[in-house]
Amino acid sequence: MRKILFTCTFAWALIASVQPQLIPGPEVNPDLVNQHWDASWVSVPGASAYEYGIYFFRDTFELEEVPGTFIIHVSADNRYKLYVNGEWIGLGPARSDADNWIYETYDISAYLSEGTNVVAAEVWNFGKYKPWAQISLFTGFIMQGNDSAASILNTPGTWRCYQSEAHSPLEVDSDVLGTFIIVGPGDRIDGMAYPWGWKAAGYDHSGWDSPIAGFTGAPRGVGTDITHALIPRNIPAMELTPLEGPVLRRTNNQVLPATGKNAFRNHTVPANTRQTLLLDQGELVTAYPELILSGGRNAAVTLTYAEALFDDLGRKQHRDAVQGLSIRGNKDEVISDGMENRKYTTLWFRTFRYIQLEIQTQEEPLTIQSLTPVFTAYPFEEKAWFESDQQNLEPLWEAGWRTSRLCANELFYDCPYYEQMQYIGDTRIQALITLYVSGDDRLMRKAISDFHHSIMPEGLTLSRYPSEPRQVIPTYSLFWISMIHDYLWHRNDYLFAAQYLANIQHVLQWFENRIDDATGMLGGLPYWPFVDWTAAWPWDNEKRIGGVPPGGQEGHSAIITLQYAMTLDQAADIFSFFGLDGLSADYTRMADALVKATMQHCWDGERGLLADTPAKNEFSQHANTLAVLTNAVPKADQALLMEQVTRDTSLIQASLYFRYYVNRAAIHAGLGNKYISMLAPWHTMLDQGLSTLAEIPDTEHTRSDCHAWSSSPLYELLATVAGIQPAGPGFESVIIAPHPGSLKWIRAGMPHYYGEISLDLEFGVDGSVRGTVVVPPGMKGVFVWDHQTVDLQAGKQRISIDSMGSKFKFNSR
Repeated sequence: MRKILFTCTFAWALIASVQPQLIPGPEVNPDLVNQHWDASWVSVPGASAYEYGIYFFRDTFELEEVPGTFIIHVSADNRYKLYVNGEWIGLGPARSDADNWIYETYDISAYLSEGTNVVAAEVWNFGKYKPWAQISLFTGFIMQGNDSAASILNTPGTWRCYQSEAHSPLEVDSDVLGTFIIVGPGDRIDGMAYPWGWKAAGYDHSGWDSPIAGFTGAPRGVGTDITHALIPRNIPAMELTPLEGPVLRRTNNQVLPATGKNAFRNHTVPANTRQTLLLDQGELVTAYPELILSGGRNAAVTLTYAEALFDDLGRKQHRDAVQGLSIRGNKDEVISDGMENRKYTTLWFRTFRYIQLEIQTQEEPLTIQSLTPVFTAYPFEEKAWFESDQQNLEPLWEAGWRTSRLCANELFYDCPYYEQMQYIGDTRIQALITLYVSGDDRLMRKAISDFHHSIMPEGLTLSRYPSEPRQVIPTYSLFWISMIHDYLWHRNDYLFAAQYLANIQHVLQWFENRIDDATGMLGGLPYWPFVDWTAAWPWDNEKRIGGVPPGGQEGHSAIITLQYAMTLDQAADIFSFFGLDGLSADYTRMADALVKATMQHCWDGERGLLADTPAKNEFSQHANTLAVLTNAVPKADQALLMEQVTRDTSLIQASLYFRYYVNRAAIHAGLGNKYISMLAPWHTMLDQGLSTLAEIPDTEHTRSDCHAWSSSPLYELLATVAGIQPAGPGFESVIIAPHPGSLKWIRAGMPHYYGEISLDLEFGVDGSVRGTVVVPPGMKGVFVWDHQTVDLQAGKQRISIDSMGSKFKFNSR
């Protein structure tokens, strides 16, 4: 293993020097990173700085000719949408916190024209209704030109502003939905009060106010009296792609066939009529719905969005079924002003497969000309692939990737419908999936940095971030270290990982301070020592926590003690790589002592299992999974133990989330060839018509139909079944060790920063393997099969290992 050697003094200097990386884009004036901006934060006169409000900002300027570049920098609190000459060109800021408040940079020259130009921004503060992931100080908007020419748009300048009288919030009713939802309000838009045309030239804004100037824009680390410490955006703009609209499935109570292919459009509702229409997008999407209406003055259209429909007992049925089922969900409402071709859309995106329109017309008929979803998500590209002779793996791959896409935006989301929160436990799995399938590490980097920004004085991260309500799950701080280990093993950007060395130590020290001297295991932990959602560890309304194993709060939890030991081993790897061998050795010794103590107090020799606590009255998949991953159980005994863990239903069962670790343990124990046979819960979801992967396998009672932690099979198909893994830090060499199980052939590939790694292999019933492997330039590796190895060089090479153990390989580059 290659080491990076440096002294501790140099390490801390290096950490201090690391700054957020700019994504490729317009060249930014360095003065705007190193000194206060000329522009100020502005707000609307008389408007509350903290309560709900939607605000329109507008400025006009003249151009004799269109410049080659015209670069501006924009931010707002809570958020903004930006328009140039009536065209929507961007939105933001990407969510973060006040100490790392993001601004976006745009070159708007392509949208400008000779003569009068208009730049407009729709800014909102959702106030008490805002999403939990939205941190806020006060309502504000700021725009700064990159140079003297673009500085004509600096706020306040000649900007005008107006508080919308057309918008009001539709609060989501968790009691009606029967579950927890924290994504912000719906929009009620009164077209009669909306200032149509305000985004384009020709609109008369003479009656609008001049904005009030507040604090000047201040980059992070510059000067004093800073409110929002501004940093440049370090992830790309979100994808915005119009989709074919939904089809009509039900009119009032008349059910239409599910085979309709034509998008719903040009539907007229007569005057003085109430009508209910159910529309089906065909698959789950995250999108801005764009509704175009004509006529129907004072008509009301209420839109209800849902992932699935419900029966009378509140159970979800087959996702294609509509007969006898009803919709529950968050809502928007539009009041038509009676004019032609009025486009209404939402401030934030919606998540849905089904949309119900409840329409009440007045004295005029209303025509719904179209309902177009504009798909949005982080712009991950699907660069990996996996093919095999088992055809049901293809829809699993498609559903898993769709789930991953919908659960990634400016943050990694646990789920796009209910929470849109970035939890460390979920994010670790999501980041591995997206590294393997897309090769894009920018959102992973942002997530690691976000969690770093959340660290409390006592040393722990928050469990989710950004988040205005604070939540602490100590075990998730350990998974943050695991994420850094994952990044270091898959990317050769060593400086990025190095900046977190000090805080890795702080997290580990927090746990070390809680080791019980009497047993050598962890003592009781404060906050919420969550491990997994299982029926055996239910939610406790009094304590307001759930998913906590025995010993989590009281002390002596085998599960949490071994997770700490596993993380210490990962930290030892990290510090060894950076040449800090003393710390590495200390962490290894601590891990060994914790493992030894846990086995001494919790191993039940009669059952051949590790108990959850020294009381030995409860046994789980979780404790025994970690016993394998930490090598607490000897290597020779691990396969037998994992066979029992995966068969014994008397053990507390892991959720789809923790199944990632169960599967990792089975593979670690040498049972990788069983992975394909362990996918039944995922196939069951697809059999029930889901287009994404749900939070739990019980498709009738799952809250979320789209939960990224359930997409781990995408990672495993590439890393385990195809067997593509980094051979060490930086992924500078590769190990390819396929575990095809019952598969007869595999074709797979994944992106790497050197190029593409791919394979095309056939597996004989006699245990042989034949085919080709392609390794990108600059990379070497090994191919492993049945305890035999073949060296791999850059280029295409043939692999052939027969059942007698003879082997040969030749290059054909």
